[in-house]
Amino acid sequence: MARRPTLEFWYEFASTYSYLAAMRIEGLAEAAEVEIRWRPFLLGPIFAAQGWTNSPFNIFPVKGRNMWRDLDREAARYRLPPVTRPNPFPQNSLSATRAAIHGADQDWLVPFTKAVFETEFAKGGSIAEPHAVVAILDKLGLDGTAILRAASSEASKGRLKLAGEEARSRGIYGAPSFLTEDGELFWGNDRLEQALDWAAGNRPGAMR
Repeated sequence: MARRPTLEFWYEFASTYSYLAAMRIEGLAEAAEVEIRWRPFLLGPIFAAQGWTNSPFNIFPVKGRNMWRDLDREAARYRLPPVTRPNPFPQNSLSATRAAIHGADQDWLVPFTKAVFETEFAKGGSIAEPHAVVAILDKLGLDGTAILRAASSEASKGRLKLAGEEARSRGIYGAPSFLTEDGELFWGNDRLEQALDWAAGNRPGAMR
């Protein structure tokens, strides 16, 4: 059997549009016969390098209001539960991202990722506190306390830092972002289908 092409899915737990992408990428990827590599990372350092100390959806209130309305529309279109805004927004995603980086090669990464997003945007719950992340892991039948302890080790912190440096070096500036094996970058939930097409070898027009 021929090897399936791979698409990297870079996501940030505080990102509204990463939530939408995470909830639908598996089915679309299966239909496109593309493997997904889930890549959690932190956007904060990338925003800070641009001079932003907050989400652009808070820095620019008009943009933020439209984003929440758009998120409501898109959630309804994808038949997802109504969006419940977490308070505050954006959530501090450090503990959740540390756990995800620690579980990058584990079969619980994807269900954990989706559970974090559902807690945050479908239920309006907090993911900021370590105990909230432990509770999510525990509900998946895992030892949340042990996982978060391991995820807080210096080695795990180093892997998280390296993920952020890799994202910057590969031109990622927002989330969700999708990277194909030939280095083509797609940004935003609304580019997921195009990213999968490109990964599968279907290029628009004469593009290569």
